[in-house]
Amino acid sequence: MATFQVVVADPESGRSYQQEVDGQDANRFLGLELGDEVDGEAVGLDGYTVEITGGSDAAGRPMRNDVNGSALKDVLLTGGPGFNPEDDGERKRVTVRGKEVSEEVAQLNVSISERGEESVESLYGEGDAEDEDAEEAEA
Repeated sequence: MATFQVVVADPESGRSYQQEVDGQDANRFLGLELGDEVDGEAVGLDGYTVEITGGSDAAGRPMRNDVNGSALKDVLLTGGPGFNPEDDGERKRVTVRGKEVSEEVAQLNVSISERGEESVESLYGEGDAEDEDAEEAEA
């Protein structure tokens, strides 16, 4: 059974939220590719739609949009996920994972593409905690 750590980015507020997803919700991601959209209910965002933007496996190897499948591949990179060159023209052979989500993926990065009626903070229960902390600080 698949288990993912999902990092949900909210482009409107600039914040990100981490969610542990397993079971039936994790199965919704299996077989999808980078750029595909998923119902936000899988990560606790009812009424939202999220887009898969990236991810990595347990060893930290990133998923790349230009590598097909879900297997590991050795590719020659000039930049982008998996390699940041220090000199112009520098290239390096790096092991990366393909763009398809599989059970080997440990972390998925998603971004909110369509918003629902409720705020993200209220759905994750973080807006109330900040208000309580502010009230306690004033007291």
